[in-house]
Amino acid sequence: MLKFPERAVKLVKVTRAELSQITQQSDDIAEYRKAKTTAEFWVTMSNREQAEWVEDLLNRCEIEPDSQIAVCLLDTGVNNGHPLLNQIISIGDCQSVISEWGKQDDQNHGTPMAGLAAYGNLIKKATSNQNFKIKHRLESVKIIPPANHPDTPPELWGLMTKQAASLAEIQNPEKVRILCMALTAPDKPDSGRPSSWSAALDQLCAGADDGQRHLLILSSGNSAQTATLDECGVYPQTQKNVPVQDPAQAWNVLTIGSFTELTDITDPSFKGWQPVAPKEGLSPFSTTSLVWDDRWPIKPEIVMEGGNLAKDEIGNITECDDLNLLSTNKNFQTNLFTSFSMTSASAALASNFAAQLQADYPNYWPETIRALMIHSAGWTDEMARQFRHGTNKEHYQELLRTCGYGIPNLEKARYSASNSLTLIAESQIQPFYKKDGRSDISTKEMHLYNLPWPREELLNIPDEQEVSMRITLSYFIEPGPGEMGWEHRYRYPSFGLRFYLNSPNENADQFQRRINTIARDEEHGHPGTTSASEHWTIGKYRNHGSVHSDIWNGTAQELASSNLIAVYPVTGWWKERKNLEQWTKSTRYSLIVSIETTDVEVDLYTPVAIKLSIPISIKTQI
Repeated sequence: MLKFPERAVKLVKVTRAELSQITQQSDDIAEYRKAKTTAEFWVTMSNREQAEWVEDLLNRCEIEPDSQIAVCLLDTGVNNGHPLLNQIISIGDCQSVISEWGKQDDQNHGTPMAGLAAYGNLIKKATSNQNFKIKHRLESVKIIPPANHPDTPPELWGLMTKQAASLAEIQNPEKVRILCMALTAPDKPDSGRPSSWSAALDQLCAGADDGQRHLLILSSGNSAQTATLDECGVYPQTQKNVPVQDPAQAWNVLTIGSFTELTDITDPSFKGWQPVAPKEGLSPFSTTSLVWDDRWPIKPEIVMEGGNLAKDEIGNITECDDLNLLSTNKNFQTNLFTSFSMTSASAALASNFAAQLQADYPNYWPETIRALMIHSAGWTDEMARQFRHGTNKEHYQELLRTCGYGIPNLEKARYSASNSLTLIAESQIQPFYKKDGRSDISTKEMHLYNLPWPREELLNIPDEQEVSMRITLSYFIEPGPGEMGWEHRYRYPSFGLRFYLNSPNENADQFQRRINTIARDEEHGHPGTTSASEHWTIGKYRNHGSVHSDIWNGTAQELASSNLIAVYPVTGWWKERKNLEQWTKSTRYSLIVSIETTDVEVDLYTPVAIKLSIPISIKTQI
């Protein structure tokens, strides 16, 4: 029940007869309304009624005022005076790359972004009676000029984005910061090929200029910006053909596409209209990388709620508040709430997800937070129906390039249940070196992880009980200097990393010899196949970009003897352009490994927790 000064709102499920009985027996009933949980319910009410909902939200919300975790929005500015935002973002944390632009949101984009970045799904928060905490802060740097100012020249977009991040760092150098941007260029398709803007973002994430690494969450861009709304209704063919927009092809950023669960249209003025996208399918606003050359990264990596479109029986397409998210309005004196959608909303929700993870694990690297979000993600049955037309590995390629790795799961990213187990390693590796007396550059290190699987517990699981293991490897590359050679994927990244698992009953010596052969083959442009390839969901197609994730399925007995993971380097410009003398550099990576079984009676966690009093060994091979 939600209580307000003059009324209480309660959600009930009743028959017509029961409703009549309640009316006869109670003098306290003011009115009945059909239950709604769509944005249309809030945006159409008076501002006085909206204020009561805001007051209820604030009464149930505990905000951590001194949090050292921040989401920094690079957008149109934020009106921080909004009652739902003024305790989360101070005026001192609102900046602009050009002082003449001012700090406030004049386009009603940055403020709705802030509402979702702070609260997540506001509809779920508003319709719940549960208390909740916000353990992160917000920052804003305005990088989009007001309507009465000239646009920034495209050749300065990369520089301006880096300057915006630098302003936030200077203002609050002690904060652990997640950058969030929903600015893309729909008229500059690059077919996955790096641009000067995307390369600048890769530099920013990798800390190439100052050593400060960042998690940058970026929207994939909207199909509605390239196609008309009517064309977006040619679903999902339009979405397949409209590519992820510059600079979202950047290797190191976490690119966010959109799916939707919003299919209920309750507004009487839209009687007879239907949603364009099915529930849990790709949002009609989303863009994909299906038309890209396979050399380039899998984008988007994950999808979040982004809203839906409505269509009538003769094919007209329009936006509809019922099919949008709810967020904070810049003109809050008139309306406290506004509806909001598209991949911008998805990126804001992803930043809220990342901030919650970072608040739980403040010392985790940006590479690790990115890996956890991808590692926890999964596809819905509807996504598989739409974009996976078989069960072979090649059938997953369309699914990956439309929906990424799916929808992230916060609880899965946070915790290991008793029937699942997650191990996280953050490590450094030197990919290359020069042997004494020789001029050529060689690969140097391979890390070999001996995983502490609960062998006895696994062997006791019946053969018919399937066990799954997921491995995710995340690292940041440095983009190649200059655009020459960017069409070659080994000329753009500074290096690459790969992971492999030993086959059942393959011992350490056999495994190392096989990995050395695979590494040499890939060095000469002939990528090998994955180990025990019949067990893997994606296989070698996972080796795109700078984050790799795959799922192994098999029996517990097979997994019990597949307990070695190798992480090794492949070539990049650090090796190929030896005159730049970058081959001496070390880099870092995050490796996440989890196993789980559907049998809740099997406790995989406790035996490993006991065993982990002894550190996991990591061997270096030269």
